[in-house]
Amino acid sequence: MKLAIAGRPNTGKSTLFNQLTHSRDALVHDRPGVTRDCVAGELRVESLDFPIGLIDTAGLETRTDEIGKISTDKSLAAIKDADAVLFVVDGRAGLHPADSDWARIVKKANRPVLLLANKTEGKRNADISEFYKLGFGEPVLISAEHKQGLDRIIDFIQSLDKDNPSSKPSTLNSCDTNREALRVAIMGQPNVGKSTLVNKILGEERMIVKDQPGITRDTVRTRAKFLGRDITLVDTAGLRRKANVTDDVETLAALKSLDAIFKSDVVILIVDATKNIENQALGIAGRVYDAGKILAVALNKWDLVPAESRDEKLLKLKKQFANSFHQIIKPLILPISAEKGTGVRNMMKRAYELWESSNEPAATSFINRTLEKLIAARQPPMSRLKRPMKIKFASLTGRRPMRITINVGGASDIPESYTRYLRKGIAKALDWESLPVVVEYSKTENPYD
Repeated sequence: MKLAIAGRPNTGKSTLFNQLTHSRDALVHDRPGVTRDCVAGELRVESLDFPIGLIDTAGLETRTDEIGKISTDKSLAAIKDADAVLFVVDGRAGLHPADSDWARIVKKANRPVLLLANKTEGKRNADISEFYKLGFGEPVLISAEHKQGLDRIIDFIQSLDKDNPSSKPSTLNSCDTNREALRVAIMGQPNVGKSTLVNKILGEERMIVKDQPGITRDTVRTRAKFLGRDITLVDTAGLRRKANVTDDVETLAALKSLDAIFKSDVVILIVDATKNIENQALGIAGRVYDAGKILAVALNKWDLVPAESRDEKLLKLKKQFANSFHQIIKPLILPISAEKGTGVRNMMKRAYELWESSNEPAATSFINRTLEKLIAARQPPMSRLKRPMKIKFASLTGRRPMRITINVGGASDIPESYTRYLRKGIAKALDWESLPVVVEYSKTENPYD
């Protein structure tokens, strides 16, 4: 079953979505029209034995500009695709002409509707009689911000299930999120083609795409199947340098984008191949590596790069990334064209392979044989006290990042240059050269000290 949250802008739809999904996936701000794309989530409560898909739609607007029209069209499509609608009005502001306009449009979808008068905290005797004019029956008083009255929504869902038991699916449909699917976040600076890539992978125009930057604001999660694998695609807002961000909505969108790194398994960082890579892109990559996530760098618009300079540009970028981050040996950098689809399948295939590689077991015996060979080829330097460094044994103690803990005895101030040597050798032996690898030390204490 799937519910759509609808209504004019700034009635609290996104706040309600976040409360029902126990998340912060929808961007919340007092400014009207912040939500542009439809945001999908999942409502689960103990009293329901089946998952409920929930869609936060953009505010139904009367704007005639292209973005407003596209956003509203997507909202209407989501309403038509839903099994029922939660129609939200502002109980504090009263009936607005736009409420009546969009109520007539929602009625055309011929779906069950629950009318929610939001922002009515502490107003049990509020005058809500004017909302009867919308034709959705008695308004339910709620406060999404204060979690008041939300139990009535559960009652509404249960009544739908009783009226139509066959509507209860055994699995989530394509607009819902899947907790077991591989989570792939698409990140990058504004206007590099993130939403275009998401649409190409989905095979449909799900995300709003325009040449101007800053169109995507919410972090939008969409379930898909690509190359035979279930994935959850996460389209994020573009990230700019802090000095260039003066709008608080953009600040909130950027924070949600960065949070997507920690909630993802694989991050695809898109850069514009027609331009020089900026420090901002390297900064995003650094955050991904620090979080221990798998990173694939997509050089978008590769078809616009002159053929005679492609080899040189690709080599330069690989060196730039490799020199910037010590955790990675060979960063996965692949040229693509999100608009034409060139290289997209190969990029996703390689990302899947890295994910599988990060889950494969690494035998402690093999790690230690590799360590012994590395030490035999290059002895560790003497400590500052001119004492030999004793490297005893190593083991895999973590994944994503791949964490190798080496037990040492005696003086253990091993220099970073030697640590880089061990990291590179171990990563190469275990085929982890494109994965973030951390080498750390555990000192064996001398019981006679």
